[in-house]
This record gives sequence, C-alpha cells and structure tokens, in this order.
Amino acid sequence: MTTTTAAPPVILAPSSDPGPVQQAVVESLLAGAEPETFLWIEFHLPDGGVRLRYAWTAGGAPLGDRIDRIAMAAEYDAADWLTITATHRTDSTRGRIVVQTHRLRPILADVQAGVRGTAAKRDELGRVLRAAARHSGRPLQGPPVLPRWLGVGPLLLNRPH
Repeated sequence: MTTTTAAPPVILAPSSDPGPVQQAVVESLLAGAEPETFLWIEFHLPDGGVRLRYAWTAGGAPLGDRIDRIAMAAEYDAADWLTITATHRTDSTRGRIVVQTHRLRPILADVQAGVRGTAAKRDELGRVLRAAARHSGRPLQGPPVLPRWLGVGPLLLNRPH
C-alpha cells in the first residue's frame, strides 16, 4: 500500500517587495536570449525612479569580463562604450520595462579591432559633463575628463564606483 502526503498549501500574501517579480522577468528575458548576450534591464517605477538589473546568458559573463579587460587595458572610455555597444544592441520594451540586449561577440570584435568613439561623440559627452558640473554648482576647471569604459561584464559593472 502506498501512502501519499499532500504538500502544505502555498499561502500567497500581498507584498511591497518587487524583487521576486523582477527576478521572474529577468529569468524570462534570459530564457529568450541567445548565448553570450548581456542584458541591461531598466524597471521604471511608479514614483519615477528606475531599478537597473544586469543579466548574462550562458557564456556571457566570462566573455563580458574578457571584453572589459581588453577595453580597460586599451584605456577605452565612455565615448568608446557608447559607440560600440550602440552598434550591437537591440532595444525593446515590456510595459515599463526597457531592455537593451547586447550581443557580446561583435562587441569583442570591435574592441579587438580598435574601434573607438568619434571626436563628435567625445565633444558631445564633454558638453554634457560641463552642463552637469554647472548645474551642480561646481564648474569644471579645465577640459572634462570622460568616464572610463562602463563595462559589459559582471566584474566591472557590479564593482562599486
């Protein structure tokens, strides 16, 4: 004779913690993405804020870290990051969720080939930095210094700034 024991009922309770729902969305997005891909996911909140999540498909995290090491060794900056990642990115939305899907193999190829941001992109970023400095009440002394390569791998992106 076989006896079975019923599992206790699952009790669902209201929660103000969006974490589990956001994690489920991230897992769903990862399941639909190709290997060696980096996802930049923005959850736009009702209060006007944004919660940013990063995720990598199979092989994406080590490849992203490899790209970052090469880019940092070559002293790539934010202009280079914007130029290269924009070329190999697909944007999509799901309601208030914005997803940037970055194919990492083409990004690696561009970094290895020495692709860089244009002078126009550097000037544009410099203008943004000067304007931000003025608005903060701390004008820049001298030409603006562009931020470093932002990253496409977890070691650089998850590092405290």
